[in-house]
Amino acid sequence: MSVRANINIDQGASFTAQLQLDDPNGNPIDISTYTIAAQLRKNYASINSVSFTASGNSSGTIVLSMTANTTSSIAYGRYVYDIRLTDGSGAVVRVMEGQVTVNPGVTR
Repeated sequence: MSVRANINIDQGASFTAQLQLDDPNGNPIDISTYTIAAQLRKNYASINSVSFTASGNSSGTIVLSMTANTTSSIAYGRYVYDIRLTDGSGAVVRVMEGQVTVNPGVTR
């Protein structure tokens, strides 16, 4: 079962978030060898998506980011996202999910 965490993104600004992934005992999970995929979509059935740049390390930290150009292209509103890890054998696990709120920008 994945952890729920909501994210706020400012439209037209660079975005970076660090998320911590720990085991049930509170110990960091080494995710440095996993492939990480993270996307947001308007709703779960949406065909269109926007991908985060995602990386992980041996301390269980997942870093999600988007450039200002990318966030500029996202209409303000609410979205859903999730993060999936794939190990070397191809096994996939969803570790985080939640809502993304894209806050509108004024300066162009």
